[in-house]
Amino acid sequence: MLKVFKVSTVVIATLVSLSSKTMAVPTAKLTIVVNQLPNQKGEICMRIYAKEQGFPQSSKGVVQSGCTKITGRSATKEFYGLNYGTYAVALFHDENGDGKLNTNFLGIPREGFGISNNPTVRTSAPKFKNSSFPLRGDTTIKIGMKYI
Repeated sequence: MLKVFKVSTVVIATLVSLSSKTMAVPTAKLTIVVNQLPNQKGEICMRIYAKEQGFPQSSKGVVQSGCTKITGRSATKEFYGLNYGTYAVALFHDENGDGKLNTNFLGIPREGFGISNNPTVRTSAPKFKNSSFPLRGDTTIKIGMKYI
């Protein structure tokens, strides 16, 4: 009887282990590369959005964020554990180290900024649908900086 109990316990534990592995949600690594920076002042701060809410200026809707140092004239940051899906990235060159994108009294950025898919920026912020991209596996994107 004790032997049957032990075998049953091992079988159940194995099945539970296998079922939890098959139900795991696939995740990916996103690598963001920013090139041709004009200087090494401060750092590049990035936000990854999974939906339109908050994009690109608010922290609402941000799934991951972080800042990275500038090396030479470029900066690279890796984000891990992102579920497969659709994302957009907003970033800025935090030259003065205050953790925010500084703007003038009209709201025009005084520090460099960039958006995934490198959309043309005119009189308003780009839309999520124009800046988003699919993430279905480990992905590297390049974002160009804009200085006004």
